[in-house]
Amino acid sequence: MSAEFAAALPWLMGGGLVVAGAGVFGWIHTTRLRIQHGYPLEGMWGQSLKPGMGTEAQERIKLLSQENAALRAEIGSVKDRLGNVERIVTDRGYSLIGEIEAMRERPAVEDRRTPSQSMREKVQ
Repeated sequence: MSAEFAAALPWLMGGGLVVAGAGVFGWIHTTRLRIQHGYPLEGMWGQSLKPGMGTEAQERIKLLSQENAALRAEIGSVKDRLGNVERIVTDRGYSLIGEIEAMRERPAVEDRRTPSQSMREKVQ
């Protein structure tokens, strides 16, 4: 071995240990997060291992599932109402009512006949 390589050997070994230690720490941290959030773990041969859930976690899941179902039902109800409102607003009858109300607000005209009709009556 050369003198330069021998002088750098402790640094290379230290760097290798740091990289290996970071890998082990990352693996442990990832496993801890998976357990904490309820994701399935993998065994040595790729089989799925479920972490054990306590009664508190099961109750929490049950309550969240019920709340989720209630919120989905409420969203469905809101969608139905919105559909009805859209149908009413886009319906031709809605704009017809608005036009009738606009006509009522205009000032009344005494003679609504066309000029040709009134000329015919004068001639006769």
